[in-house]
Amino acid sequence: MNRVRTLFKRLRKEKRCGLIAYVTCGDPTPDATIEIVDALVRAGADAIELGLPFSDPIADGPVIQAAAQRALQRGTTTEDVFRIARAVRERSDVALIAFSYLNPILRYGVDRFATAAAAAGFDSLLLTDLPPEAAAEVKTAAKAHGLGMTFLLAPTSSDARIAAINRASDDFVYYVSTTGVTGARRDLDPALLARLDDIRGKLTKPVAVGFGISKHEHTLALRDRCDAIVVGSAIVRAIADGDEAGAPARAAAVVRDILGG
Repeated sequence: MNRVRTLFKRLRKEKRCGLIAYVTCGDPTPDATIEIVDALVRAGADAIELGLPFSDPIADGPVIQAAAQRALQRGTTTEDVFRIARAVRERSDVALIAFSYLNPILRYGVDRFATAAAAAGFDSLLLTDLPPEAAAEVKTAAKAHGLGMTFLLAPTSSDARIAAINRASDDFVYYVSTTGVTGARRDLDPALLARLDDIRGKLTKPVAVGFGISKHEHTLALRDRCDAIVVGSAIVRAIADGDEAGAPARAAAVVRDILGG
């Protein structure tokens, strides 16, 4: 069983809401990303999404868009992402999720990517713009190499769509908390909690909630309504808000604050 599935089983046993931390690989540098992930794990992150920098991240807001652009301008490649994952895996048994858009996977080669991702220590793939209906090739390659796949649900998803995403997702369902792009928000969508109560009753897979989560109050509101929260933009912004040497500490502080530590 991969580490993501093992994690969600443990979280349910412990009756605890986990925290999944997102970072853009190569921002500010690949070596710095390794140190940042190490700091996030020590601060309490239960799983890490390693984001492949991409030139057209249509689901992401300005913070993560800018991070991807910086990483690309500094020459970060898919091979660098695998190198980061290998280095993290040497230090930690934390669950690792490859977070990407479909284009970089197609460009690299679907089976080649799955082979390299598994060898690097990834447990799961999350491709934000890949719907289950078009995922057969990627899903087959992922399964052949022991990788799970996760798909996204939106606030506008119908019951039929909820059922389809539940069937297609191997490890967990990623619920997008609000319509729009990623980005830290002051307040949660007022309708989110009621929607989560409804959706959880229709899912058999664990559910993680992302997009907009940025402070401890959000954790308190969500912790009894989902299996994990995903924090991205708040971490990415902290990484960029100062020199490279201090980036791990700034990223870790975000996680500790959101967890209330």
